[in-house]
Amino acid sequence: MSRRNARNIGDADRLLGQFTALGDVVRLRMLHLLADEELSVGELARIVQVPQSTASRHLKPLLDGGWIARRSDGTAGLYRMANITMPDDSKALWEVARHSIQTHPEIAQDRQRMNSVIASRRVDSQAFFGRVGGEWSDVRQKLFGTHITHAALLDLLDPDTVVADVGCGTGEASEVLAGLVRKVIAVDREKSMLDAAQKRLAHVKHVEFRRGSMEALPLKDGEVDLAVAMFVLHHIADIDAALREVARALKANGRLFIVDMVAHDRRAYAASMGHVHLGFSADTIRRLAKVAGFELRRYRLLASDPVATGPGVFTALLVRKPH
Repeated sequence: MSRRNARNIGDADRLLGQFTALGDVVRLRMLHLLADEELSVGELARIVQVPQSTASRHLKPLLDGGWIARRSDGTAGLYRMANITMPDDSKALWEVARHSIQTHPEIAQDRQRMNSVIASRRVDSQAFFGRVGGEWSDVRQKLFGTHITHAALLDLLDPDTVVADVGCGTGEASEVLAGLVRKVIAVDREKSMLDAAQKRLAHVKHVEFRRGSMEALPLKDGEVDLAVAMFVLHHIADIDAALREVARALKANGRLFIVDMVAHDRRAYAASMGHVHLGFSADTIRRLAKVAGFELRRYRLLASDPVATGPGVFTALLVRKPH
């Protein structure tokens, strides 16, 4: 065999190995992250939501294929895309792969989780080096606890507000709101959920429990000022009917506050947890709001918790239009 043929075969084997390394969505997501940021294996695992051992296993073919480089920082290993040493054909192949994965539902959520990981790294660094901001955060948490800011901001609620917690589940939101508003009406279609909520809130005043579905709410016309729907909409088959029911129960200019998952592709949730919808985009919420007589005032993606394993979460504030 001539040297030229041997070289061509070697190039073909190398290219085949590169195709193989990119033949996994998780590896593509990791490479997409490492193109912009240097990350440890633990950070990558939290961002793409896999066990650390799985993240390590995915990094190996990327490292062997020359896609990424590793450097040591003390006892930690940090990874980044090997832009400088990457051959031109690899760069061209990556451009094709990067373009194909750009619209994958997890990419935007990976970016959010990475931002949270980087932010927490910065806070840790500030605390480690004794910078003033980091020190004050630590001092305040030691004095007042980790949840004091969120708890205090809840007092922005008008104490005369009547709230409907639709799809209340076991009463987590009702428990937070009770005592801050005039009354909370906890509604759920499942008797077992209402029983659990009543047991949980047995010591809490100003909470009333009613059984009913979101499509046929056990509420009078204009009975409430604010409705809260936390992780409920993805279980509702006829969302248009449900939102019209909420609009009916709200006073003029009443508000509906939604917390739910962003659009995602985790189809297993339909079978394992009975999800009817795979999350919602801002455009979808805006369209649903308009049909039901609401105006979408705000749709906001929440910062991802690095230890969370589910899809990203959004909040949406809808205001009922006067009839």
